[in-house]
Amino acid sequence: MTFVTKLSFASGDRDVLAETVQELKETLERKGAECKGPHATPAETVRVPLYKHLRAGDEFSPWTYDVYKRSMEIHGADDIARGVVARDFPDSIHVEVEVDQKKPLGHRRD
Repeated sequence: MTFVTKLSFASGDRDVLAETVQELKETLERKGAECKGPHATPAETVRVPLYKHLRAGDEFSPWTYDVYKRSMEIHGADDIARGVVARDFPDSIHVEVEVDQKKPLGHRRD
């Protein structure tokens, strides 16, 4: 069975995100892992209300910021994928990991 490791990255710092993901892709290619991505999705604008007091009422202008997202997939290369997941990523990047197990086509279990 083959494993597919799906990585999702999100950050408010587009430059750090792009640099980190590009460096990761280059590392994966250098080690011979099959990698798809990075895939970018449109930035999401987040609006956070700011109140002048601890209760609702008087408000300052909301704080708005953009969240940038990238995703990648590593096919097979389980040992390389484990190393990637164990890496220390910058604090400004949120990383989510999902591992799917894929069965080869044409194989049945009786």
